[in-house]
Amino acid sequence: MKKILFATSECVPFIKTGGLADVAGSLPKYFDKEKYDVRVILPYYQCIPARFRDQAQYVTNFYMNYMWQDRYVGLFKTEYDGITFYFIDNEWYFSGAKPYTDAYFDLEKFAFFSKAVLSALPVLDFRPDIIHCHDWQTGLIPVHLKDKFADNPFYRGIKSIMTIHNLKFQGVWSVEVIQHISELSDYYFTPDKLESYGNGNMLKGGIVYADKVTTVSNTYAQEIKTPFFGEGLDGLMRARSHDLWGIVNGIDYQEYDPSNDHFIAQNYDARTFRKEKVKNKTALQKELGLEVNPKKFMIGIVSRLTDQKGLDLIQCVMDQICSDDLQFVILGTGDEKYENMFRHYDWKYGDSVSANIYYSEAMSHKIYAACDAFLMPSLFEPCGLSQIISLRYGTVPIVRETGGLKDTVEPYNEYESTGTGFSFANYNAHEMLGSIMYAKNTYYNKKREWNKIIDRGMARDFSWVSSARKYEELYSVL
Repeated sequence: MKKILFATSECVPFIKTGGLADVAGSLPKYFDKEKYDVRVILPYYQCIPARFRDQAQYVTNFYMNYMWQDRYVGLFKTEYDGITFYFIDNEWYFSGAKPYTDAYFDLEKFAFFSKAVLSALPVLDFRPDIIHCHDWQTGLIPVHLKDKFADNPFYRGIKSIMTIHNLKFQGVWSVEVIQHISELSDYYFTPDKLESYGNGNMLKGGIVYADKVTTVSNTYAQEIKTPFFGEGLDGLMRARSHDLWGIVNGIDYQEYDPSNDHFIAQNYDARTFRKEKVKNKTALQKELGLEVNPKKFMIGIVSRLTDQKGLDLIQCVMDQICSDDLQFVILGTGDEKYENMFRHYDWKYGDSVSANIYYSEAMSHKIYAACDAFLMPSLFEPCGLSQIISLRYGTVPIVRETGGLKDTVEPYNEYESTGTGFSFANYNAHEMLGSIMYAKNTYYNKKREWNKIIDRGMARDFSWVSSARKYEELYSVL
């Protein structure tokens, strides 16, 4: 049996700020238990809800020399949904109201975490064959395996995989700082290792030293070899292309299931959506104070409100979108300029625009279930989960053809009656507007075609099961 340890800075259900947590918490459940023993290790944050902290059992503690001081490392474990989770405890690093705080302190905190993960292995009852590292926060683990821990026979033969969830975040600071917190020698700070454009770069270390590198969709794996998407590391991604795998994320089909979702007003499935789905629309229209009209075309957005998500395109043509016979529901927080933009249009078009500038799991489910279409015009999107959730809920995605959006949404072809959504290729506001109008026209004038698009979308399988099979394939070659 192969033993795999996921090392991650966040993980559902314990702590979540983004899609990384969904991957780390959901994917392990879907491996073949006969062949793979997959466990997860993460920091024991004080902001993990009390109900989980109360269940965690104390395993042991030890002192680890880190930055010339002996530092406490506590180890806790818990079982959840049949998976074993380990926690690294240290009050100095992991107290606080949020998992990520000050950028400089985060670098030190996760450098400590990376070393502590490896130091803890001999006292756990678990020696992994593969350590699967997620994002820059664990980027030093593959480096340490080939450096500090290389001479210890216990660690010999342990392989590492580095998964990039979003190449934009790399754990970068001056060489002096990264060298200080990583405790690595000058040898590692050259352009073919951890040095990058004069700075130290923790993610780069992970990519250089890991045995395999993965990212969260096939198209994104190709895109990051180009200067536009490569965030300064495109040369390295090309150099490692023979070890680079693109595996699309999945979603938890139990958590996102319109036939059994307690957040939504009316449950439905692929057979009953024609009659039942619309009841969620009228319920949401009432709740948000929009005009209650079951026939009105409704578009949803559930997103971080940042430049990456293509909101500047929406800004360009928002008046054209709103002046038409449709409704627009937005949920999310982020950059002030976008929060205020959506608030402004909510004020200007009160009957047809609802801006909900906060985040709520319950409201996100209601939007996925209520809307007819879901808009994601991202500048880049490593994988994206919202479009996959939309397909599951029979809500037709309108996306830009980039990264995971291109891999998961097949563009509608009216002549062949194929496709699961609408898409546009160029990062252009009017091209996006054209796709929205095409979708709206199909919805109003070709209702049977629209329902067939939904049929095909709901029939697609983007559960973690198919992702897990791909990861098993990867593990088998190491």
